[in-house]
Amino acid sequence: MSTTNRLTVVPTVTVLAVIKTRLTGAQMGFRLLKKKADALTMRYRMILKKIVEAKTKMGATMKASSFALTEAKYVAGEGIKHSIIDSVGAANVRVLAQTDNVAGVKLPKFQHYLEGVESKADMTGLGKGGKQLQNCKKAYLASVGLLVELASLQTAFITLDLAIKTTNRRVNALENVVTPRLENTVSYIKGELDELEREEFFRLKKVQAKKKKDMAEKDVLLKAKVALEALGSSNPGNGNGNGASYGDDNNGNMLEQARDEDLLF
Repeated sequence: MSTTNRLTVVPTVTVLAVIKTRLTGAQMGFRLLKKKADALTMRYRMILKKIVEAKTKMGATMKASSFALTEAKYVAGEGIKHSIIDSVGAANVRVLAQTDNVAGVKLPKFQHYLEGVESKADMTGLGKGGKQLQNCKKAYLASVGLLVELASLQTAFITLDLAIKTTNRRVNALENVVTPRLENTVSYIKGELDELEREEFFRLKKVQAKKKKDMAEKDVLLKAKVALEALGSSNPGNGNGNGASYGDDNNGNMLEQARDEDLLF
């Protein structure tokens, strides 16, 4: 097996257990990241749909606001803008920044709200053009709210886009690099362990066969020795019929002929 697509490890049972644990963790991480990517993609498409709707609505809203401003200028005159600027002390439209958590990804969320009491600007236009000024104010307030919503959607869209790309890279790395490498490592370790087991089995067979061969040879030698001793005890003479001679050195001591082998404990 090629060593480029597996880890360089020592093929032991302990290492096999560790690699299997890592493989299980990689597979679990792949499933979780896949679910996260699916959730982010679903939210991504939902935000994209809202952005399209908000931009479509923005065109009509800005058109109505511009027309309302034109009406107010026509009725109240061009000098009305100086009166409005002088009467406004601070902006009463505020933006609140919040975060929304989607599958572990924090998305910025903006909301607008009105702050403050009735100002002098509400009294502007009592002489003429008051209704047109109020309509213009309401139209531009709607435009500001829509702009804040669109900014929130586009910021969340960009954040989700980056998060989806990062998650997809991790998913592809786990699926195409980490998991195959760990699986190849497990296969390599199992193959090496099986090979070692076959070698050990073959060695044990050879040792057992050698022991059997040695025992058989020892039995043959023992039987031959017993046969020779039995033959020597049955023919004590020299074969000439005169019986045993007292000066015959071949007879030796009769006690020594029946002596057994020494036993080693």
